[in-house]
Amino acid sequence: MGTHDHACIDPTHHVHDAHAFVRVVERACQERGLRLTPIRARVLGLIAQAGRPVKAYDLLDMVRAGEGAGADAPPTIYRALDFLLANGFIHKLQSVNAFVACHHPDSAQHSVPFLICDRCHNAVELEDAQVVASLDERARALGFVPQAQTLEVHGLCAECAEEDNSSGTVRA
Repeated sequence: MGTHDHACIDPTHHVHDAHAFVRVVERACQERGLRLTPIRARVLGLIAQAGRPVKAYDLLDMVRAGEGAGADAPPTIYRALDFLLANGFIHKLQSVNAFVACHHPDSAQHSVPFLICDRCHNAVELEDAQVVASLDERARALGFVPQAQTLEVHGLCAECAEEDNSSGTVRA
């Protein structure tokens, strides 16, 4: 569970420019001696462009339908995802089995909590070192040796909650 120097606890911080995002990852790969193949770059760009969690088979459909590099076999997509995950360029949201672009792809591997809207399916990378450190500390206090963290909080985003409030819908 690495940390880095970025102070990204702003839930409005998202990846807005997929091409610029891929360029940042290309530079990070060069610095780390990694190879960002055309299919890896394509999958990464599709995830960044989606702006919300995207499932592997949806990525496969996008690669098949789009232009540019891409092998349209599931193992190829999964190998690209494995590379991107292993190097901290994307995160996997376990509860919805989908992938999102990491806010800081040029930093060390890190753990972050995610806020996931159950209605619109947006996910917010809420990078909060205190939450991560607190979970780590509590685990170690119980004699547990943590190796990875995934914290996913489900609910309604501000927009969906506002829609409920304005329509009079009450959620328990």
